[in-house]
Amino acid sequence: MSDVTRILNAIERGDAKATDELLPLVYEELRILAAQKLSHEAPGQTLQATALVHEVYLRLVGQTNQTWKSRGHFFMAAAEAMRRILIDNARRKKSMKRGRGQRRVDLDDVVLVDEKGVRADDLIALDEGLEGLSRTDQVVADLVKLRYFAGLTGEQAAEALGISHNTAAAYWTYARAYLRLAVRNETPE
Repeated sequence: MSDVTRILNAIERGDAKATDELLPLVYEELRILAAQKLSHEAPGQTLQATALVHEVYLRLVGQTNQTWKSRGHFFMAAAEAMRRILIDNARRKKSMKRGRGQRRVDLDDVVLVDEKGVRADDLIALDEGLEGLSRTDQVVADLVKLRYFAGLTGEQAAEALGISHNTAAAYWTYARAYLRLAVRNETPE
């Protein structure tokens, strides 16, 4: 059992000191993931990697009745928290810009980010597609969250989900096609 898993189990049992031990072990990994994710955001992004990590951490350790099964489970929860924070931020920005003729773009333009970064509308369109995908297949949606929002590689995401690399690759191909259609509003609901 890794140190992170041991500490997560201690937190679950109510050990107050364990929370203090967790942050130093996961902080640098979370900060790198946050910096990678924020580097894809549009210029003028107000969120900083450090603030994003702290918000994610607070959401994770502040949850009641949370059971951590493994390091992978913790990072899946971190990916979900990061996604929610970024989506909330994008929605907030979009609400300030209503009426400016925003448009949706192809998923490839979102996933393969150019130097301008991801616009709030693109991120929201991706999130809406991801919600639909999670109703169809939660594991595939979790794979997207780990790869896109947490910045894990295919192999790392497969390990976190407990699936083979080949299965993860097939799921990734399916998810990209599904989300491409969802962003274009072509998925059947």
